[in-house]
Amino acid sequence: MSDRQPCGAALDDLDLRLLAEVVREPGRSNRQVADTVGIAESTCAYRLRSLRARGAISGIRMVIDPAPLGLPLQAVIRVRLGRHTREGVERLFDAIVATPGVIEAFHVAGDDDFLVHVAVEDAVALRDLVLQHITVHDAVRTTATHLVFERREGIGPLARVVR
Repeated sequence: MSDRQPCGAALDDLDLRLLAEVVREPGRSNRQVADTVGIAESTCAYRLRSLRARGAISGIRMVIDPAPLGLPLQAVIRVRLGRHTREGVERLFDAIVATPGVIEAFHVAGDDDFLVHVAVEDAVALRDLVLQHITVHDAVRTTATHLVFERREGIGPLARVVR
């Protein structure tokens, strides 16, 4: 059982400013964030704990460039299923995210059922990942693989609410 509570209460202006600062530079201390926002360090620490408890902040994520790890080729694999059962979808999703080289996977609506972002050594490794880890599942009908030439982070959801 998680001690995380649903984020039912709307976030106020201070919550949004704190989130914006933490996203902008995640490694800063509470004191540095508090100084930037103009509040007491204790208030900052309390509000950030509250944001975590309400689920507005869910962990800390480090982004690693796969190229220096010997994985310079990135791709997005579109996966379409032939059969859709809750158990089959969950089993496939679990298998996909447990596959070495998978950066992120999305279960989506529309023509495709999954989008899978991967990083591998080369074209042979990409082919093997698709054939040995995705198309082997009975529920998978087709895949389509798209090479990633360049990736950029978006400005994120806070840009809509924090000005």
